[in-house]
Amino acid sequence: MQTLNIDTGVEEFAVNGRGVLRFNPADPNLYHRFFAAGSTLETYDAELTEALQNVAGDEKARTAVGLALLNEYDGKIKKLLTEIFGAENDFDAILGGVNLAGVGANGKRVVQNLLEALTPILRAGAERRLNAIADEATAQADAARAARGA
Repeated sequence: MQTLNIDTGVEEFAVNGRGVLRFNPADPNLYHRFFAAGSTLETYDAELTEALQNVAGDEKARTAVGLALLNEYDGKIKKLLTEIFGAENDFDAILGGVNLAGVGANGKRVVQNLLEALTPILRAGAERRLNAIADEATAQADAARAARGA
């Protein structure tokens, strides 16, 4: 059997020395899925915040319910990220099992830190894609002018 190698534009990004995230930063479908997920993430965050505020019972019961809610949030976010970036990206492995509802040293949720790190990569990929389209259009226009002139 022969191997067929196709450039799909997939790049690899080492995340905190633990896992590798693979995706094509110039994939317009991924770009749209990523930025469309913002409202879903805001909804999840609001639901989690409200649910955590409404936990009743003694301290032990509140802690148990709170941890369960954070675990549920983590699962929802990782599922959403898998839908965006593809099933080949296991965010539990990539992030070393860190719960995305957790808070980083900067006071932001881990999921926010992840999204902020990915945003410039995706924007640069979209810019590369747009530049490639513009370059192709310019080349076609130049070829058409050359053909008319010949």
